Amino acid sequence: MTTTVDSRTGLPVVAMVGGGQLSRMTHQAAIALGQSVRVLAGSEAESAALVAADVQIGAHDDLAALRRLAEGATVLTFDHEHVPTEHLHALQAEGHRIAPGPAALVHAQDKLVLRRALADAGEPQPAWTEAHTVHQVTAFADEVGWPVVLKTPRGGYDGKGVFVVDGPDEVADLLERHGTLLVEERVAMVRELSAQVARSPFGQVAVWPVVETVQRSGVCAEVLAPAPDLPEALATAAQELAIRIADRLGVVGMLAVELFQTDDGIVVNELAMRPHNSGHWTIEGARTSQFEQHLRAVLDYPLGSTEMTAPVVVMANVLGGVASAPDWAGPALDERVHHFMAHWPDVKLHWYGKGQRSGRKLGHVTALGSDLDEVRARAVAAARYLADGVVDPSFAFDEHH
Repeated sequence: MTTTVDSRTGLPVVAMVGGGQLSRMTHQAAIALGQSVRVLAGSEAESAALVAADVQIGAHDDLAALRRLAEGATVLTFDHEHVPTEHLHALQAEGHRIAPGPAALVHAQDKLVLRRALADAGEPQPAWTEAHTVHQVTAFADEVGWPVVLKTPRGGYDGKGVFVVDGPDEVADLLERHGTLLVEERVAMVRELSAQVARSPFGQVAVWPVVETVQRSGVCAEVLAPAPDLPEALATAAQELAIRIADRLGVVGMLAVELFQTDDGIVVNELAMRPHNSGHWTIEGARTSQFEQHLRAVLDYPLGSTEMTAPVVVMANVLGGVASAPDWAGPALDERVHHFMAHWPDVKLHWYGKGQRSGRKLGHVTALGSDLDEVRARAVAAARYLADGVVDPSFAFDEHH
């Protein structure tokens, strides 16, 4: 195995598993740094494959494809956590550098591994148990109360693999389909938060302000930065928690700690060891975006400033809506983008180049300002128009644009 720099630039080569929008936006950040990002995509039509110059087509669970991707790269990293852990151990044993390494990444891949690690560390988390039988679920629910939350240990994201059940009648089928399940109490939460930290190989860390994530149907719809009305002591506690987890697990790169805020404080929901939807606001809203910071961290470069560029930043996801229906007769995508730019000239658009489908993350918009209600209204209205061609009635719209 040989590790080289790009012969054209003299700079390192970052290999990224996954061709989705996270890889695409990491590639965009890499361009400004002169970096070369090599992408492993499932097809030439994937989001990052449409824009990157160095694309390999292959499956993330194919060890041969992963070996080809890693050959000659400085570091191998990810835009999702679905690469088989045993493949990563094999690559590491062959001398390839992986960030985050498999010993850390498994905590984002397997929710039971995460729960055990948090319990060993004494970190706050929901009550939980591992279940293989209906009796184990019902015994746990008898202690914490119904409903309970059942999760597949691996593979779930954006609400997939998560089931809220009200009684034992719903459990048997889920166990039959999925086998072992993680069972958690349903947390009486005030809201969901996210604390993001970047960590370099020698332990330098950088944290952004804690944000509120607004979920709809299990999918992040909005991110409010900083989390409004979050007490300073609780915000600091969340940041310190994220740093402790990153240090304890040996994370290299980005770590998003998804949190539930309760009346008593915060508890850890899940982890993501990569750029994360809750950090898209940092592209315009922070001095250093999560994508640039991830590159800096995995390459062991000094980390950048996380200072916000405005008092308030709101990111709204553009989720496929009625405009994705085959018989929809509203404005075409190009026309909607045209009107968006005319009506919201200060709102920034990031389009992912993905086929339109109901509920799919097609892109996101970011608005900055000083008044949360006003900034949020702009972001949400712009995202809704891009998704559905529907103008919020509180906004005047010039049809002549």
